[in-house]
Amino acid sequence: MTDTLLFKGIDEPGLNTIDVYLARGGYEQLGRALKMEREDLITELSGSGLRGRGGAGFPMGKKASFIPKGDMQKYVVCNADESEPGTFKDRELIQKNPHQLIEGLIIAAYAIDATINYIYIRGEYDQQADILDASIAEARERGFLGEKILGSDFSVQLELSRGAGAYICGEETGLLDSLEGKRGNPRLKPPFPANEGLFNGPTLINNVETLSAIPSIIKLGAEGYAAIGVKDSSGTKLVSISGNVERPGNYEIELGTSSRELIYDLAGGPVDGRAIKCWFPGGSSTPVLTADDLDVGYDYDSIAAAGSMLGSGAIIVVDETQSVVELAYKLAKFYAHESCGKCTPCREGTRWTVHMVERIKDGTATPMDLDIMAAVQEQIIGHCLCVLGDAMAMPIGSLIAKFRDEFEAEIEDNRNERERKLAEEFAAAEVEIEGISA
Repeated sequence: MTDTLLFKGIDEPGLNTIDVYLARGGYEQLGRALKMEREDLITELSGSGLRGRGGAGFPMGKKASFIPKGDMQKYVVCNADESEPGTFKDRELIQKNPHQLIEGLIIAAYAIDATINYIYIRGEYDQQADILDASIAEARERGFLGEKILGSDFSVQLELSRGAGAYICGEETGLLDSLEGKRGNPRLKPPFPANEGLFNGPTLINNVETLSAIPSIIKLGAEGYAAIGVKDSSGTKLVSISGNVERPGNYEIELGTSSRELIYDLAGGPVDGRAIKCWFPGGSSTPVLTADDLDVGYDYDSIAAAGSMLGSGAIIVVDETQSVVELAYKLAKFYAHESCGKCTPCREGTRWTVHMVERIKDGTATPMDLDIMAAVQEQIIGHCLCVLGDAMAMPIGSLIAKFRDEFEAEIEDNRNERERKLAEEFAAAEVEIEGISA
């Protein structure tokens, strides 16, 4: 496994201050980048093979290359609305090394000539937002933000905007609407943000981890960074491991590392020697994999070939003691609650999925309900304005497909329990009626 890049010295006291960051070589890569031609800088980012770490995995350099050239106002927006269940890596980056993010964002802004830029942070991250506010002020005082930074011709502004706790604002166009002061609803695409984003201007949107990786790319060079990891999945990745493991937490790994190594060697595996029932490789919105998939490499293409997605890099481990019905219920409830309601497949599909799982839990479902529920997920996927509906449908559909026997067994058990209780209530009512008659 390669040395850490994003987490190098992450626990050094005072790393969140600019003095400690500068003492460790901070903002040196910004100085190097400002001496490069913008086209060369974008070529460097593209050559690194860095893929977006927020979930979609789209090449960062290619996205930057889509930004049109010209004198129009352009923007870089950092998506720090880390709301995917199971994901908490960006929080640690912001809290412990905020200047790494700021430096990467300024480099990206210079690459596309964006003079006004924003970090949109999750509303619940109050402590982290305060740290970022202080760090932005420090960077401005030291001349890394403002007019003609570091003696160059590039002037750049950076502001922090706090969200209000809506999961939908993690979707890039919903985020843009929220930044503009509107209700956070996803937009119809095209046009894509690269052409018509914030305030209708060309906008580059990347998450915290993606932008934080940029200084390492400038330092190592495109070839050096691309040499880490595996083909089409270069660099290191922060992985948030949670659920039924002994050592939950954030780990920086080289892409391509065995998933078994991540779950068992790093996170210690399930407690008390329990077996793994299933695991989410990229947060709660990704299709589940089983214990049979533990030896798959943890990279974009290998996880996709196994039938899931690397997503945000959040591994949630579920052991044999957990109920898949209860798991499906919690997932469906979350996404139904967070749906903005703008499009029918998501609004109605998430609500009806919750209703059908409740039927299983209260003993009124039949095996036919599973077929209906699976069909509902198929009708949601690919038919929504954004991927929130898919984010529920993909894991729910995979749970039904891989654990149908367990669903059917719980349907049968709950129906029998319901009939037993009804019989007891009926018998008690008969006794009461006989007592009244006597």
